[in-house]
Amino acid sequence: MSADGIKLLKTPVLDKSKWMQLPRDVIIGHDVIEQIPKVCEDLGLSGQAFVISGGGTTMKVAGDRVLALLESQFDTDYFLVDAINPETIAKAQKAAANAGFIVGVGGGKVIDTAKIVSFNLDRVFLSVPTAASHDGIASSRASVPSKGGSVSLQAHPPTALIADTKIIAAAPRRLLASGCADVISNYTAILDWELSHRLRGEPVSEYAMALARMTAEITVKNAGVIRLNTEESAWTVVKALVSSGVAMSIAGSSRPASGGEHKFSHALDQLAPGVGLHGEQCGIGSIVTMYLHGGDWREIRTSLQTIGAPTTPAEIGIDDETAAKALVMAREIRPERFTILDMGITDEVARNLIRMLYME
Repeated sequence: MSADGIKLLKTPVLDKSKWMQLPRDVIIGHDVIEQIPKVCEDLGLSGQAFVISGGGTTMKVAGDRVLALLESQFDTDYFLVDAINPETIAKAQKAAANAGFIVGVGGGKVIDTAKIVSFNLDRVFLSVPTAASHDGIASSRASVPSKGGSVSLQAHPPTALIADTKIIAAAPRRLLASGCADVISNYTAILDWELSHRLRGEPVSEYAMALARMTAEITVKNAGVIRLNTEESAWTVVKALVSSGVAMSIAGSSRPASGGEHKFSHALDQLAPGVGLHGEQCGIGSIVTMYLHGGDWREIRTSLQTIGAPTTPAEIGIDDETAAKALVMAREIRPERFTILDMGITDEVARNLIRMLYME
């Protein structure tokens, strides 16, 4: 009896299905905040427009104007965020229960809160940043502080990003420099990802790595322009932050933009909460991790100095001993994410690494 006609095995097929979510509309430029009604029309939005913003200055700078623009087309409501935490997120989510879509207007805390609320409620999310301090303005990740340190949560990227360079350029210069440092740290995040791939077999995305690396390179190349703190500076940095966010969407995780330098930053958040900005801490961590990788750590330091970002713990008000503890503690942050800081750094080595930051 012949078995030729019996198919016992399935024909192999390529199955690499992946769902990537990317911003549909990205508008960057002078006074583009005025285009919000047209963006809503382009997206076919309806129902209540729910604005999540920061109190005080943020509302005066952009929140009130966004509400006024939306009120001409939609029933509107709003919620003010003073700090990002589970309690605030729960209150914002309850207040936005009847929203047709959600607009986040503000800095990192506001954007991340709006991102999580829109994700939990399955609503369209529009990002209107008032500062370019980190790549969360266009990414699918949100960072929420907890007792054990910051937690990175899966969300979704904004359906539209409206970045008004006039508003962003007027923000404190420190915020723009922090955003640049966050982007430059892509260099070491990629090296850590490649290290994990070689040692632990972690899958990588060459497309995501290439985009993240290019974003860091462009930021370094334009460091002199960025330092001038003009609208052109804001435009350059926002473009870089958007590209970094897209790289994360392609990868399906924050890997292209988050390695040991981010674990160092999260450790500092626990040891010295509220002292340094996220991007500033990542920039310092990137100098250290590039040194450990055997790369050109001085180039990273010079670029950060040119932009005006700090390169030592002392510059952000953190003592060297605390910074050294953060380097050792970094391996306890997201232990499933392997980086060069998970290779067993001792207290003595950590102190030497921090002293290296002050070398000429």
